[in-house]
Amino acid sequence: MRIIRSVHPPIDLFEDIADPADWPLILSAEQKTNPRLMESIGNLELVPPSRRVAGPGASYLMAPFTHVSPDRPSRFSAGAYGVLYVARHFETALWETIHHHARFMAASREPPGWTSQFREIVLDIEADLNDLRGAARHWRAALDPQDYAAAQGLGAALHAAGSDGVVYPSVRHEGGECAGLFYPDCAANPIQGRHLDYHWNGDRVDLCRDIASGQVFRVVQAV
Repeated sequence: MRIIRSVHPPIDLFEDIADPADWPLILSAEQKTNPRLMESIGNLELVPPSRRVAGPGASYLMAPFTHVSPDRPSRFSAGAYGVLYVARHFETALWETIHHHARFMAASREPPGWTSQFREIVLDIEADLNDLRGAARHWRAALDPQDYAAAQGLGAALHAAGSDGVVYPSVRHEGGECAGLFYPDCAANPIQGRHLDYHWNGDRVDLCRDIASGQVFRVVQAV
């Protein structure tokens, strides 16, 4: 389960071209007439050719690995490589995104109101993940709610060793579980689910709205 911003459209190259082995040649030709192409695709070289995916929904799996920057670090990456973050259940994905959206809204001093739309992505995971759940005390530093230094160090070491990623307890939703995938082929069959709105009250995200049904839910408390 994953919740992402709805503002980004699918990337045609990933969705329409069935064989990733054809992408470099197509990109080379397209760049001669479309200099803005790389802005949408990102840095394809960050994904090994053998681990690229294509077809319907491939944008949801590829984009986190081609749009990478030290300006956008995450828990298990300082920005040198991408990580696809997912949650086992919808509620966990909701709390995770609410936390990060609230940090952005506060940092940019956004006014109160209904803000960015999000979409739910349901997908399958098939990967050999390093498990950080059972030995929570041993991995406590990597699960710090605010300081990502230890987690990024661990992620870099595991990534360099060829790990598929990690599975770990959510620090935003008590009892929830998350995974950080280091390659796009660790996931499959992405399907779009619900569309959501978050309401920012100037201090925190206090409401969530299911756009299709119109139902509004109050955000009571996060871990």
